[in-house]
Amino acid sequence: MKKIFVSMILCISLLKASADEGMWLPMLLGQQVYNDMVKKGLKLTKEQLYSVNKSSLKDAIIIFGGGCTGEIVSNEGLIFTNHHCGYDAIASSSTVEHNYLKDGFYALSKDQEIQSKLTVQFLDRIVDVTKEVEDAVKGLSWAERTEKMPDVFKAITNKAADKENGLAGRIYSMFKGNQYLMYVYKTYRDIRLVGTPPESIGKFGGDTDNWEWPRHTGDFSVFRVYATKDGKPSEFSADNVPLKPKHFLPVSIKGIKDGDYAMIYGYPGGTNRYETSYGIKLKNDIENPSLVNLRDTRLKLMHEQMIKDPAVKLKLASNYAGVANYWKFFDGETKQLKKFHTYEEKQAYENKFAAWAKGKAEYENLFTEYAKNYETWTPYSKSRQYYNEGILGSPLTAFAATLVKLEADMVKTGISSADIKKSIDAAAAARKKYLVAADRPSDEKIMAAVCQLFYTDIDKNQHPIGFYEGTKSVYGDLKDDATYKKWAKDVFDRTMILDDTKWNAFVANPDATILQNDPAFSYAAAFSKNYTMKYLPLYTAFMNKNAELGRSYLKGVMEMNPAAAAKMYPDANFSMRVSYGNVKSYKPRDAVSYDYVCMGKGILEKYVAGDYEFDLPAKQIELMKKKDYGQYIDKGRKDLVVCFITTNDITGGNSGSPVIDGNGNLIGLAFDGNYEALSHKIAFDKDLNRTICVDVRYVLWCIDKLGGAGNLIKELKLVKQ
Repeated sequence: MKKIFVSMILCISLLKASADEGMWLPMLLGQQVYNDMVKKGLKLTKEQLYSVNKSSLKDAIIIFGGGCTGEIVSNEGLIFTNHHCGYDAIASSSTVEHNYLKDGFYALSKDQEIQSKLTVQFLDRIVDVTKEVEDAVKGLSWAERTEKMPDVFKAITNKAADKENGLAGRIYSMFKGNQYLMYVYKTYRDIRLVGTPPESIGKFGGDTDNWEWPRHTGDFSVFRVYATKDGKPSEFSADNVPLKPKHFLPVSIKGIKDGDYAMIYGYPGGTNRYETSYGIKLKNDIENPSLVNLRDTRLKLMHEQMIKDPAVKLKLASNYAGVANYWKFFDGETKQLKKFHTYEEKQAYENKFAAWAKGKAEYENLFTEYAKNYETWTPYSKSRQYYNEGILGSPLTAFAATLVKLEADMVKTGISSADIKKSIDAAAAARKKYLVAADRPSDEKIMAAVCQLFYTDIDKNQHPIGFYEGTKSVYGDLKDDATYKKWAKDVFDRTMILDDTKWNAFVANPDATILQNDPAFSYAAAFSKNYTMKYLPLYTAFMNKNAELGRSYLKGVMEMNPAAAAKMYPDANFSMRVSYGNVKSYKPRDAVSYDYVCMGKGILEKYVAGDYEFDLPAKQIELMKKKDYGQYIDKGRKDLVVCFITTNDITGGNSGSPVIDGNGNLIGLAFDGNYEALSHKIAFDKDLNRTICVDVRYVLWCIDKLGGAGNLIKELKLVKQ
């Protein structure tokens, strides 16, 4: 079994990887893939890319926080990642008096570095556990297999666990369940903020420039990982010391040119390159338009409050950035999928598969089953989006919905008072955290707006029974905006969640009736129970059936095309991958050509004093007008390169990933993709796909010349020639 699946990685593909497409498993680089990397400019051996026994590039790459990538750039555990990856930690460390998000921050000595709640994970090793998994579920139906799989994974990962040394295993399904790999990670928990540019640099261009090229964003931040004196993971302690890593990346300030080799290591979060035409139709027709509409509503209402008050802007900054990022992405994704006729291309391939599958019992009915599965679920898809992205888009509602479990515990027969107290204490701790981030004016408007949208846009047969009827009897016409505004104000005025006196009385004497009568809880519970009891089981069944069909489909494709290509890669799933390509300009449309770099002069051209997205620090303007760029200047262009683009294949999760030259030196940090190729989660475009990267010379200039933190530059191993 193991030999079959390893050769599968090296030889077969549903879609032939073309141009620079591919998110490759570093431990299993086939010879043809490696040869192609060398042809494009790689100067390193396979063992220098990935090794279990010796230090290699993989040892400098980390999972940063919960969903980004970072890289180690010094022998004292210094980390580079994106500004938006460190955003929450920066905002959490900031106050109105010491607003590091607005003004920036650099530690001029290690004792100035700021404690955070972040963790980072280093990859220790990768193990193929396909045989162990398959043996454990052999002979089971798909439902039985799905139910047993968590216990199977746990039994396997328990063997890799080493709590004292911070080691734990995580199993990833590859090729839709046709292979299983265990990644063993070492987690460090003492991570400190070392430096960040002002937000006007780190988010320069804001939502206007998001997913766009040319881009002039200094999207970087700096952290450091600490450990015990013997190098073991530890909670924050004054006795901890900077980690001595197995490997760190030298930093090249030689500069880049069009055509140069570019390699990106990191943790791409998710793609679905093997999606069917049914999935694309559902995405284009229902899922994406619903999400974009609901996020657009929330963003406008948050923005109205953020521009009024710096304290509110700071409070909502992280949440707003997360909502905005994928609002634009999913809008662009649908447009690109339609533009490039991806649905029709998938249909054509599926027709070929169906013709091949005739007479083959295992495969001939696959697409009939797909059609039935989507036909069953599609009527409820919009309701699910409106619940998750709309109803739960209100922070108060989202918190109140978590209290449904508390209610269940309180009315459960036979539960001990100790267990109820544990649930109450957990709810109180969560409430405390919620209140820190709460902003009533924006949230009250969001609650009113999304409740109204659910009423108008969702089939009335899918509404929570009695909720809207009850609202109408008290507040008036359900087609009138004023009705929802009055209702939402009343919810916020009367809920005990926002009233310490009422909440403390409830905690002192827990009473399920008091909780059930709370207006915020009763609203959240009505929608939560409506979804979880009626539609979540349908969605779970839909997803499980899709997973079963997907595994068979991919297996069938392999049989249909046993020698279709010499390249293959599994979908991204937040496991370490490497992609390779080149620095490269492009032409997005007729009569338009984009250079591969953008310059400091472009920042000054975009600058608008006092603007929400295009303002700049006065010192930056002064230094740039003087062209005071020091050793970071691009001598050929006599300016500072700010960002550049490559042909690398990346996706969300790669944020913060190092862009590495052919010799293993850091040349930039990946942070975005281009609008013309936002269909990349489903389909890679070999001509238009570009990864947007902040040039490491701009990063160092911001740290050194603008930030005055020459101490950090001295830590780095600079490559100048």
